[in-house]
Amino acid sequence: MYLGQKQAETLALLADSPITSSSVVQNVSELVRAGEVALAFDTLCSWLYEDSLPISRSFYERLLSLSVELDEPESIAQLDELIADLT
Repeated sequence: MYLGQKQAETLALLADSPITSSSVVQNVSELVRAGEVALAFDTLCSWLYEDSLPISRSFYERLLSLSVELDEPESIAQLDELIADLT
């Protein structure tokens, strides 16, 4: 996956996430635009965990896939605890 694809996927995950704080959305977006994709991804995951925001299994799988691409396995540690049946 190329950098541009990683940036796009991080922004797509952000858009699809249950995060509603405009400051968090802005912060993650700015990090992506600055080329700090791994930091943006870690920030996204940290806010999901810190706020105990429920996520779908498919969303978690997207996070998992990007964590592999970014070599950031620590970022998604424990996020599987947030998986909820969001049908």
